[in-house]
Amino acid sequence: MKLTALGVWGGYPTRDAGTTSYLLQSESGFNLLLDCGSRAVTELEHELQPTQLDAVILSHYHEDHIADLGALRQYRQLYPLGQDGWDGMILSIYGHGENEYEFSKLTLDKVSKGHVYDVENGTKVGPFDITFLKTVHPVVNYAMRIVERKTNQVLVYTGDTGYFEELVDFSKEADLLLADVYFFKEKSKMPNHLSSLEAGEIAKSAAVGKLVLTHLPQFGDLKILLEEAQEAAGKIPVDLAEPHMRWQL
Repeated sequence: MKLTALGVWGGYPTRDAGTTSYLLQSESGFNLLLDCGSRAVTELEHELQPTQLDAVILSHYHEDHIADLGALRQYRQLYPLGQDGWDGMILSIYGHGENEYEFSKLTLDKVSKGHVYDVENGTKVGPFDITFLKTVHPVVNYAMRIVERKTNQVLVYTGDTGYFEELVDFSKEADLLLADVYFFKEKSKMPNHLSSLEAGEIAKSAAVGKLVLTHLPQFGDLKILLEEAQEAAGKIPVDLAEPHMRWQL
C-alpha cells in the first residue's frame, strides 16, 4: 500500500500547508482518507479526484482533523453526475461513537453515511483490517493499526496521543509508524501529544520499519525535532512529513 501526506501540521494550517490528513491507497486501488484536516480537499486534488475516495476514517473530532469534511462533501454533492465517471457514490465515513453529536454530523443525506468503528473487535474497511487503541488525549481518540489483507503490510497511525506503554505493543513490527509529534524532547510526558524522544523510543522498542513524524509544531527548528527522534530511534529510519511525500510500504 501507499501512503501520501496531504496535511502535516498540528492545530492550525500555516506556511501553505494544512493540518492532519493522509491518503492511504491499497494495491487493489481502494482510496482511504485518514483524517480530513484543513486544506485536505485542495491537496487531495493534486493526488486524486476527490470523487474517487472510497472512504474516510477519523481518529477523533478535533477541528484540525475534521476541518475539511464539509468541503469534501460539498465537492461530491455539487460535482456534476456523469463527469469523469462520477456516479454520486455515498461516501462512507468511519468514526467512534463516543461523541454522539459529532458522530451524527458524519451522515448527510445522499452524500455521506457515518459508520461507528468497532473498537473491541476491529473493523473491515475495503481491503483493510483495522484495529483500535484508545489513546491519551483530552478528547476520545483512537490509534489505528491498519493491515492490508492481501499483502499483510501494516501501518500504525497514532492520531493524537501522549505517551503510554501500550503504544509499543500496538505498533509492534509495523512497516510504518505515523506518529503525532508536537513536542521537542524537553517536553516529554505531556498529556496530549508525543515528543520527538518518545516517538523515537516507541519506534525502536516496537521494531517498526520506518517512523514518520506528523502533527508537527509551528514553532522551533523541525530539523532538530527530526534529529531528536532519529537519535532515540537508533537504526530505525525517521522521516519528517511534508505535504505530498509518499511512502510505499
